[in-house]
Amino acid sequence: MIKAIFFDIDGTLTDFNTHEIPADVFPVLKKLQEQGIRLIIATGRSKDGLYILKDYPFDGYITLNGQYCFDRNGRMLYENTISPDSIRILLDELEKNPVPCCFQLKNERVFNFRNEKVDEVHAITNNDDVPPGEIAGIDEKPIYQCMVFVDEQKEQEILKKLPDCIGARWHPTFFDLSPKGGTKVKGIDCFLSYFGIPLEETMAFGDGGNDLAMLKHVKIGVAMGNAGEELKQAADYVTSEASENGIEQALRYYGVLK
Repeated sequence: MIKAIFFDIDGTLTDFNTHEIPADVFPVLKKLQEQGIRLIIATGRSKDGLYILKDYPFDGYITLNGQYCFDRNGRMLYENTISPDSIRILLDELEKNPVPCCFQLKNERVFNFRNEKVDEVHAITNNDDVPPGEIAGIDEKPIYQCMVFVDEQKEQEILKKLPDCIGARWHPTFFDLSPKGGTKVKGIDCFLSYFGIPLEETMAFGDGGNDLAMLKHVKIGVAMGNAGEELKQAADYVTSEASENGIEQALRYYGVLK
């Protein structure tokens, strides 16, 4: 019996073409909650990016890939920030090799500068239109996550200099830099403890590289039809895309939706 379901947002609950959650998904979510199933968001987005959920009352929120987790009443369950030393090292790297980078604070985001790669991601998410800002002294502020616009080779070079950080990537132009310890998996475990639900009664939906560990961790991991091959291979089931009733399809396949 499934008692908790974790949902990524972009490319999973939402359609990348419309940047919206299909209208027929909301009745499905409501029915699941009426069945007593906890519904929890697990996203790379920050709290200020949750407007896309249209105020639907999920039971919990794992944001910033697990760095900031809170319940439906706003009670914080877990938070994790990048060390100031690591931010300083990253700033040194950006000075030597200037690339766009977004520093995620609790309630705001700051880009050092923007270019066409940032605009390309915004065209997909409709959530990354933040203008450039002042990053002087940013290492003195709590940073939960950074979007660093480099390729995979440069990502590995940066991570070697930041042993207390990890990287996750769902788009080829950038990676999410996060502190070790806070992941979607960490967020899942926090909520399972909070609600008293065993891991054997969990399900998760995702489509990106930052969903890989999550789908492997839960009892039933579902990859969306638009997911990459690695995620599909790791999933227990591959469903259709969000615009093709992929969420409902998988729920009915496993008999979760009554």
